[in-house]
Amino acid sequence: MRETITTDILNFEKTDFENMYIVNSFFSEDNRGNFVKCFEKDVFSANGIQFTCNEVLISHSTKYVIRGLHFQTVNPQAKLVGVIDGKVFDVVVDLRKNSKTYGQWRGYYLSKENRNSLYIPKGCAHGFLSLSDDSVVSYLCNGPYDKNSDTGIHFKDKDIGIQWPIMDFSKAVISARDNMLMSFRNFEKINPFTLEE
Repeated sequence: MRETITTDILNFEKTDFENMYIVNSFFSEDNRGNFVKCFEKDVFSANGIQFTCNEVLISHSTKYVIRGLHFQTVNPQAKLVGVIDGKVFDVVVDLRKNSKTYGQWRGYYLSKENRNSLYIPKGCAHGFLSLSDDSVVSYLCNGPYDKNSDTGIHFKDKDIGIQWPIMDFSKAVISARDNMLMSFRNFEKINPFTLEE
């Protein structure tokens, strides 16, 4: 059973990846509609998560789009990833050499309905599979974007072995760039990541 840190605004579920959390958003609803809060810097800080947002990105993806597995080798970014509309299967791979879960992956369903976000620490690869006709995903990123070191590992890498919830990969929509990403074995030759204590 996961340990949950409960606050009046946000709840943080610890995962077995060191420093990675499922964030249960604040939600209220009335006759006007609803209101969701997924991030408040002081609440994160009070719970041991030092996160300063440098950039906010929003992607729209049609069904069966696969994005990732992305990371920066220089100035790696922590990320808070959530779904504004639709549903995705969100995947994180631990690339921190001294982590007990090094080389392992975890997958989480994020959706408009469950209102969960995933806090992904530095040194992890991230990607997702869109399970809706229009999945709108938000990314809050800590640290500057570094175009020259923005890279990733192929989503079907055999050594990582992600079990994507898609039966027919001929339906998958993948960018040319993502189809050319490196293997996990090639990444290990250059791996700059360690677990931050």
